[in-house]
Amino acid sequence: MATYDLMLANGIVHTPGGPVAANVGVRDGKIAAIGASGDAGRTIDCTGLDILPGVIDTQVHFREPGLEHKEDLATGSVTAVMGGVTGVFEMPNTKPNTDSADAIADKLARAGGRMWCDHAFYVGATNHNARDLAELERLPGTAGVKIFMGASTGDLLVSEDARLAEVLASGHRRVAIHAEDEERMNARAGERVAGDPASHPVWRDDESAILATRRILKLAREARRRVHVLHVTTPAELELLAQHKDIASCEVTPQHLTLAGEEAYPRLGTFAQMNPPIRSGAHREGLWHWLNQGVPDVIGSDHAPHTLEEKAKPYPASPSGMPGVQTLLPLLLDHAAHGRLTLQRVIDLTSAGAQRIFGIEGKGRIAAGYDADFTVVDLRKRWTVDEQWLASRSGWSPFTGMELTGKAIGTIIRGTVAMWEDTLGDAPQGAPIRFESIDFG
Repeated sequence: MATYDLMLANGIVHTPGGPVAANVGVRDGKIAAIGASGDAGRTIDCTGLDILPGVIDTQVHFREPGLEHKEDLATGSVTAVMGGVTGVFEMPNTKPNTDSADAIADKLARAGGRMWCDHAFYVGATNHNARDLAELERLPGTAGVKIFMGASTGDLLVSEDARLAEVLASGHRRVAIHAEDEERMNARAGERVAGDPASHPVWRDDESAILATRRILKLAREARRRVHVLHVTTPAELELLAQHKDIASCEVTPQHLTLAGEEAYPRLGTFAQMNPPIRSGAHREGLWHWLNQGVPDVIGSDHAPHTLEEKAKPYPASPSGMPGVQTLLPLLLDHAAHGRLTLQRVIDLTSAGAQRIFGIEGKGRIAAGYDADFTVVDLRKRWTVDEQWLASRSGWSPFTGMELTGKAIGTIIRGTVAMWEDTLGDAPQGAPIRFESIDFG
């Protein structure tokens, strides 16, 4: 009789072939059997629950080093697992920037023994490190290269075409892009109205986004380099990206699928402020149209926390960004419960899509031999987001008070229970995510 370290029993298991009622056996951190029977060191009864592949959030800002008053690698990863997220890609706009081998090594060292979820770190492209990027992108624990075409400061801003071409010419992995046109935004800075955050999308308008996306697609095709356009906010961009799927993947966020400016800015004020902006209800519906056409490849939270005091500053002194990793999956489950998308599409956007476009090794599906990463959910649970549930150091969410259907009950990472029923596991067990593009061994 087979023996396992862990058995998930009596749940609905969402395999690549579809949902099946089966037990899942885990041994040595890997999925050993679907339809397992035998003894296990620990058995968890999942009656009435659905077992999804572990959710991967490919865009978070955990603020360490240098900005730990907002968040750090430990608190950010707690926030992730409380929302059912098993792995994250963390962004390079820290202090100092994550733009060198030493900076990547420092983040990996900081993560060891402190992060609850698996993790990889982006290296930031600058105007000075282009020649190093081919080597930097291949470092273990590195998610790839991130370019800020706009909305950043200092050396992480790479806005000129010649510099962008240099970055794209160095390396082979898919490059993540923040696509807003810096020159246009500088020219339109006068559109900001003091004290009125609803002017934020007027300043950072549709053309700022589409212009940058059009530019990066042209440069990517010339360089024969695949790119990944982050947090797309306009239907026009998605229509354009649909014509360039051979070189470009893209992401949308739960907040842009959920919030509309007409309601969000009067209710939330600067707490609705992010880059690229929350736009109109018509924009939101346009994103849903293209989502249902299959164009976005992944959902990323763009978890970008700031303190309550920072966000309370009058616009435009207020910083852009909002927490989101903990609410990523609950918002999508709620949209699925209301018929906006299927559970199969949720899985594709939160696990299989990330594995496919970034070449993640051993994750993204429930299959024998893969990492035993599971997000266990109650699709029927009705609940309200409240501050007590939130784990981010920032202490707030734009979705506080929202009634949702569907919640993560358990987060299991390589066979270790990181969270069950809103209670953390015994100790952080996060490890660097592995990529197929990194030389074996």
